[in-house]
Amino acid sequence: MRQMVKTINPYLSINKMSGLSFYDEDHGDPTAKKDQSSLAWFEKVLEENEISGVDGEIWLQCFPRVWGYAFKPVSFWYGYSKNRELKIVLVEVNNTFGQRHCYLIESPKFGQEYCAEKVFHVSPFIQTKGEYRFRFMLSRNEKQTSLQGLKTVVRIDYYDDQGLLLKTSMSGTLEPISKTSKRKALLRYPFMTVGVILKIHLQALFLWIKGAKYHPLPTLPEDFITLSKTGH
Repeated sequence: MRQMVKTINPYLSINKMSGLSFYDEDHGDPTAKKDQSSLAWFEKVLEENEISGVDGEIWLQCFPRVWGYAFKPVSFWYGYSKNRELKIVLVEVNNTFGQRHCYLIESPKFGQEYCAEKVFHVSPFIQTKGEYRFRFMLSRNEKQTSLQGLKTVVRIDYYDDQGLLLKTSMSGTLEPISKTSKRKALLRYPFMTVGVILKIHLQALFLWIKGAKYHPLPTLPEDFITLSKTGH
């Protein structure tokens, strides 16, 4: 995995236009050079935050670019040890203003809840305060030896002073990228990433029509990465 998919999978284009593609510049520090390796950036995060034991696979769960375009509201980096123990999850959050922030969860356990103070502006109709509660889950048959068919679920709930305000989740089933699966994905979701940004703006329009209070864009948090804590 540390060699990145460009060396082992010919069906996902890396840093070049295609039906499905991955661009390094879509991840990591947005102020860095565009030719930086996102994997190298993630390993630098491990070093700077003194995260040890990530000597196994590194996974990135994210939207691809579809026909050269993607808006990625949230992506997840998973760092494993050689014995497949999850050592870290790094949550990358993007807003529609072109900004990015990360939440780091150290030594996470599947099924456990983790909290992080909300410090990054996402929606102009939601204040930059309160907290996120993260939960990561796997569904795997005990007899299953391959990763194919593994189901993943990530839940992110947002709480403000009044309690639970927003519930979101991201789920899917792992499937190898092949000529067949790529064609199937493009036929089923030909404008998936365009649809993501359209739905976000449509929802914002509904909130504005309903009279939701508008919050202007605040300054970015001083630190690019916010550390989490164990949940309740």
